[in-house]
Amino acid sequence: MMGVAGSGKSTVAALLAERLAVPYLDADSLHSVDSVQKMAHGEPLSDDDRWPWLDRVADAVESARGTGGIVVACSALRVAYRDAIRRGRSDVFFAHLAAPASLIADRLSARPDHYMPASLLESQLATLEALTEQERGAQLDASQTPEEIVDEIEREITL
Repeated sequence: MMGVAGSGKSTVAALLAERLAVPYLDADSLHSVDSVQKMAHGEPLSDDDRWPWLDRVADAVESARGTGGIVVACSALRVAYRDAIRRGRSDVFFAHLAAPASLIADRLSARPDHYMPASLLESQLATLEALTEQERGAQLDASQTPEEIVDEIEREITL
């Protein structure tokens, strides 16, 4: 599950994992303490901050191979980040949750206890790269209910 902060990744990914009866991982739990503090202070992460985190995400995906899979909520904003997670495999499906910036900003404002401030939305949107034809995945309307999104993902992954 990919997208900017506030797109609904964690909610939708947890529901999808439950439906598929596979483990769920929120990639935010793999960030270093330094990265969390940086974001909490309103500083966007650099690629130097992200690469070790993406390696940990890729390790989790790799560990789930042959076990029925895993659903991971991870921003995965750039093609290079998604390539790092895939590690050359074609069986990773990226469900991109997309919505108007105003809706995302409203959602971020409604969760004041999260370390990711709404002030970083602009930098995330600027970093976001659309899925390419070489990537297995689909862009989904994040303004739908989580159940509707999961229904759509299930249809997409069975095609």
